[in-house]
Amino acid sequence: MVKVDSKGRIVLPQEVRERLGITPGTEVDIHEEEGKAVVEPEDDPERVIERMDQLVEETSPKQSETTSLEEGADPIARKHREAVRRGAEKADDE
Repeated sequence: MVKVDSKGRIVLPQEVRERLGITPGTEVDIHEEEGKAVVEPEDDPERVIERMDQLVEETSPKQSETTSLEEGADPIARKHREAVRRGAEKADDE
């Protein structure tokens, strides 16, 4: 049984993450269906990457100086992008 912490977070069991292809950095949709919380991984990893690029660009203080993730942007954002790409490659291999 999984518990919800004080911030509303849960840890998905490893077996569930593996079956659903949820890896670190995977974006998920959480919604309610018939009184139950449903967690679904984002279908299109490339769409997630495009969205991340857009968010980086939008949050940059000077949009004219925005760098791509490959050019030394925030290391955390780069790490998440790499995780999404690895998840996409893993899904393609299966």
